[in-house]
Amino acid sequence: MIRVLFYVILVFLLAIGFAWLADRPGAIVLTWQDYEIRTSLMVAAVALIALIVVLALLGEAVRSIVKAPDMLGRFLGTRRRERGYRALSTGLVAVGAGDARTARRAADESTALLGEAPMTLLLTAQAAQLAGDADRARKTFEALAARDDTRVLGLHGLFVEARRDNNHEAARHFAEEAVRAVPAAGWAGTALFEYQARAGDWLGALRTLAANADAKVLDKARAKRLRAELLTARAMELEAGDPTEARALAQEAHRLAPELVPAATVAARLLTRADEIRRAVKVLETTWKAAAHPEIADAYAVVRPGDSFRDRLKRMRRLADMRTGDPEGAMAIARVAIDGRDWSAARAALAPLAAGTPSERACLLMAEIEEREGGDQGRVRHWLTRALTAPRDPAWVADGRVFPRWAPVSPVSGRVGAFDWKIIEQPPLREALEIDTPAPAPEPPLPRIPDPPPPARKVEVLPPPAERTEPAKPEPARPEPARAEAAKPESPLPPPAKPMAPAGPVARPAPSPPPVLPPAEHTPGLILAPDDPGTGEDEPDGRGFRAF
Repeated sequence: MIRVLFYVILVFLLAIGFAWLADRPGAIVLTWQDYEIRTSLMVAAVALIALIVVLALLGEAVRSIVKAPDMLGRFLGTRRRERGYRALSTGLVAVGAGDARTARRAADESTALLGEAPMTLLLTAQAAQLAGDADRARKTFEALAARDDTRVLGLHGLFVEARRDNNHEAARHFAEEAVRAVPAAGWAGTALFEYQARAGDWLGALRTLAANADAKVLDKARAKRLRAELLTARAMELEAGDPTEARALAQEAHRLAPELVPAATVAARLLTRADEIRRAVKVLETTWKAAAHPEIADAYAVVRPGDSFRDRLKRMRRLADMRTGDPEGAMAIARVAIDGRDWSAARAALAPLAAGTPSERACLLMAEIEEREGGDQGRVRHWLTRALTAPRDPAWVADGRVFPRWAPVSPVSGRVGAFDWKIIEQPPLREALEIDTPAPAPEPPLPRIPDPPPPARKVEVLPPPAERTEPAKPEPARPEPARAEAAKPESPLPPPAKPMAPAGPVARPAPSPPPVLPPAEHTPGLILAPDDPGTGEDEPDGRGFRAF
């Protein structure tokens, strides 16, 4: 708008000038050698303006001719950059879409057009990562780390590659380098903090945590909680060797996070060793008011060494009154009463819980009372059965897994501050069977019970005839006497003077066609069946001997 106004004013001034010259006519005479040029003032002014315009056009033409090579180079360079940026954009889109082939081709094209610019190097590295070419990605990130303007970017890429190769020593080195280069790099500070905590370097982790808090990498409340947990871990480490330093660290952790149970128990234990009973009691009571916990109750029960059972029971009741109606208080009283064999006090403490829906730990305490007081196994089994289906109690949980005690670092992920005291609901049994348990295998068939033996039947043995008192002469025509002897039953026949009854079922192999045997000597009046006589009506299984 200002330019338009300027042009309007300029034209207006020129018009005024020409009008002023037109009102004041005159003549201009130019004499040069033998020539004399005479013209009016208005024509001379117009000619002068036309000459200036022509000279300007000629000057521009000459300048364009002189600068033509540079202009052509700039034009071609602009087109080259446009093609390079277009390839760079295509490559970034391909990386986001997971198209490794297109990303690799676009990275090569953009590098050829734009050179090793930071964006082209980054695209090359990402395309190599997408294609699984770890060596090329590592070399590209090293090139980025060598530049001052992209040092942190290259270190982050090298850190990621080292983590992928499970080379945690190198990953920690790259994180330390990035922290030294840019202290406000959030990923570097967080990674270095985790590595120091995993290695048990509590002092280094505390320094890194303070640097991260100053750089606004994490909020103040989170930094305060993490500092309390690190101080607790350091106090637990120094508890045996330097109790004075450990006590100071535990008390500071308790001031930062009064609800942190491990800090309170460690501080109370160390204060008790230093004979500061009142301060130990105050620490435990403060944490109990913030969050009732069985470990606080256990520490409170023995906060004064040498107390009698009645004193400990009285102190535990006072602790339970600080959180009226809390199941942890009732179970704490019952635990002390069971240790002192005061069954009535233990039952009275657990009565409100037993009347409703007791938790698993309450059921187990009731089972212990029944076992130790009277040994009523029926009542013990009753409470143990209820414990199987009772609601679960809170436990130390980190990354979805239950642990018996608190730890500053999660054994699963290595994360600091991962432990929480909470309840993990047990899935229904039916869903667990459908999802986790394979289908039961078909039951094997029950073993067949053998049929009872038939009733014993008397076998009448007839006396031998008089003419057969002498042994019979062997028949000369009998073939293969050895085979016949071998085919005889293994057990010899009883003497004919004694009655014989079947001996009951005897296991034998599957029936097979009986061999044809030659006639053999036998006792008159008793007929012996072959080895495998087959199946008959009296003995369905065809086992043992049969009398005819």
